[in-house]
Amino acid sequence: MRERILDYMKKFGSITTKQAFDDLGCTRLSEYIRQIRLIRPVKDEWIKGVNRFGEKTEYKKYYLGE
Repeated sequence: MRERILDYMKKFGSITTKQAFDDLGCTRLSEYIRQIRLIRPVKDEWIKGVNRFGEKTEYKKYYLGE
């Protein structure tokens, strides 16, 4: 799964928890990001959004670092 996530970030530039679940079936993205960070830099940022109930929410978006 770690390699799939790494390939996904290379192909699409970033990944979120929802994308990992929907596109890869991954429910443990933060653990795989932790593992990837052991071998290469990964940047992240908080994204603000609204959930399906109209409530404000935040989630992380991960990018490969240089």
